[in-house]
This record gives sequence, structure tokens and C-alpha cells, in this order.
Amino acid sequence: MTGQTCLVTGGTRGIGWSAALQLAAQGGHVVLTCRDLEQGQRAVNNIQERLYGIMDRAGSINKLQADFRSLDSVRQLAQDFKQEYGRLDILVNNAGVLRTKRYLTKDGYEETFQVNHLAPFLLTNQLLPLLKKSAPSRIVNLASDAHNGARIYFDDLNGEKKYGGLRAYGQSKLANVLFTYELSRRLRGTSVTANALHPGAVASHLGEGEPGLFPKVFRTLKLFYTNPGTAAQSVTYLCTSAEVEGVTGKYYVKMNEAKSSRCSYDEAAAHRLWQVSEELTGLRETSYQSIPA
Repeated sequence: MTGQTCLVTGGTRGIGWSAALQLAAQGGHVVLTCRDLEQGQRAVNNIQERLYGIMDRAGSINKLQADFRSLDSVRQLAQDFKQEYGRLDILVNNAGVLRTKRYLTKDGYEETFQVNHLAPFLLTNQLLPLLKKSAPSRIVNLASDAHNGARIYFDDLNGEKKYGGLRAYGQSKLANVLFTYELSRRLRGTSVTANALHPGAVASHLGEGEPGLFPKVFRTLKLFYTNPGTAAQSVTYLCTSAEVEGVTGKYYVKMNEAKSSRCSYDEAAAHRLWQVSEELTGLRETSYQSIPA
């Protein structure tokens, strides 16, 4: 990892923070994203404290502010990163939410779909020139086994007709896998790899503060879940291991290649999702309504 530059979204706690720590400990120059600068600085300070004593062989840790509930903020993040750093070897799209109630972002999109899919889609596309310039480079998209049984509701991406927190989350996680597969196809011959990862059932902060019974149930389930530090080892593995060098377009469960859901292998759906996402994020002017089913 020495000399390599890594960007980890959602890096202030949980898997993101642990992955940032592990990558920096291996010599990477790590940049984590944060919504709140004070919280981001605490995360940076905590990592620096953990690295104390191995700083001679450790990398560095810094922060950049971004709120994935705003696509303008995502664009600014990409611009800030490109201005401050001359290369990008590893991109970890980790930031995510799980909402039990339906919320719209300032961009007018359902929050789970935007934060979990549209924001990393936009960020990745805006950083692709830098990733290609720095190749060989790697993209790791944090997915979930929640994509199993899910589908993309192209006629109701915003959940206006029907909404459920787990339904929206499952859709966003299926979108992560479809995006990964389509991205890997589009990156053939570039030495930029893209893989999706389900890190296992993790005692994370997803769903905290939400109304209803879900947070209480999830707190109980977390007693049986993997801690973020252990789960982050699979992230670090996909980012650094020679065993996966050149491997792309795959789905991993922890450190093992696995089969994703049947729907995730639908290339037509992946292509359509890409087109829709381009339009919704402003990367494409074609009308969403004109995209054929």
C-alpha cells in the first residue's frame, strides 16, 4: 500500500472507519469522507492515535467533507479530491443509509436510493479519469445480501407508489451489484477493476435513530453480528490482496467469490439502470421517460 492513495466514503465510523485504519496501517494515504467536519476530525484523530508507534511505516489519514444527500456535494467532493490529490489507486464506496420512513433529498430523490446508489454512481464516474490515470487501480462497492429477492422498480424508483424501508434498501443494494457488473464491463482493458462486496452481517450504525421497532430489533440482532473491524478485513482484502489483482466484475461474501442474485446478472437491467442513473445525476441529458423498458 505504500504510496497508494485511497478514498473511503462514510469513513467516520463502522466498516468505513475500520477500513480506513487498516489501509493506513498498511502504508496507504487514506482520505475518508464525512458529513460533519468535527466528526470527521475525530475519526482522523482516532486513527492517528491507533497508528502511533508505527508511523514510520504507516501511511497518512485525511478527510474531505461530503453529504451524499446532495448531488452538488458529491460533485464538490470529486472536484476537491482531484484538486488536492494527483492520483487515486483505491476507491471504496461504503457510505450508506437505511431509512424506515420515506424521505426525499434536496435533489428530489428518495434518500436511500440517492445515498446508496446515485451518489456513489456519480462520484465513481467523476473520478474515473483519475482512476484510469493511476491504473492499476481498484473500486470496491459495499453491497449486501439484502439484494437477494430485491428488484429495481424502474416505474417507481422514488417509492412514490409503494414504500418500505427494507424494500428501498434492497433495491439500492441490488443497484450496487448491477452497477458494479456494468462498470466492470465498461472498464475492460483499462486495468481498473470493480468488485462488489457483502462483508457479512455487521454490527453497524445502519438504521440508528429511525422510528418504530426496527432499531430495537436491530440492536438485539447486532449481538450476534460481526464487529466492524473484522468485517473491514474483507474490504482491505479486496483493496490490497495480490490474490484478486486483475479480478473484476465479481461479487464477494467476505473474502470469497460468490454468486449474487439471479436478477443481478440481468445485463439489460444493468444497462438501463446505468442510463437512468446518468440522467438522474446530470451525466446524461436523455429523458428518463424515453428510456425503453
